[in-house]
Amino acid sequence: MDSTGIALTAAHRDDAEQLVALRIAAMRDSLMRIGRFDPQRARQRFLSDYSPAHTRHIELAGQRVGFVVVKPGPDAMLLDHLYIHPDSQGKGLGAIVLARIIEQARAAGLPLKVGALRDSDSNRFYLRHAFKLVAQEEFDNYYLLTVNEQQ
Repeated sequence: MDSTGIALTAAHRDDAEQLVALRIAAMRDSLMRIGRFDPQRARQRFLSDYSPAHTRHIELAGQRVGFVVVKPGPDAMLLDHLYIHPDSQGKGLGAIVLARIIEQARAAGLPLKVGALRDSDSNRFYLRHAFKLVAQEEFDNYYLLTVNEQQ
C-alpha cells in the first residue's frame, strides 16, 4: 500500500467466483445498454482464461473494491481487465491503479493494450489517459498507449 491507501494483492485460483461476481456487477449497466447482458456468458468468458498469476485484487483500507489483470506479452502488455465495484466507482481508484500499470509498462519498455466494450464509460476513461483508439469491432474498441506517450 502507498500514500493513496490502495493496495494490489495477489489473487488465487479460489478467488475466481468472487471476481466473476465483481465483473458482472461492474459491467451490468454497459452490457444492458447494448442488449448483451448475460451473466452466464460473462462468467464463462472470464473463467475461460482466468490467470491468478496475472490478477491482483484492488484493496482500499483493507477492503476489496476491484481487481486488475495485466498479462505480459513479447511486444506489449495487455490490460485484460480493470474493474471497480460500482459502489466504489467515481472516486479516482481506477486512475490510480492505471497509473501504476502504466509505470510497469514504462519500466518494461512496452506499450500497453486494452479493449473496452463499445458504449461503455471505460472508453472515455482510456481516452482521458492518452490511449489511442486503434481498432473497432462489433462490440469492442481497442486502444494502445505507447511508452513515449506515457506521462
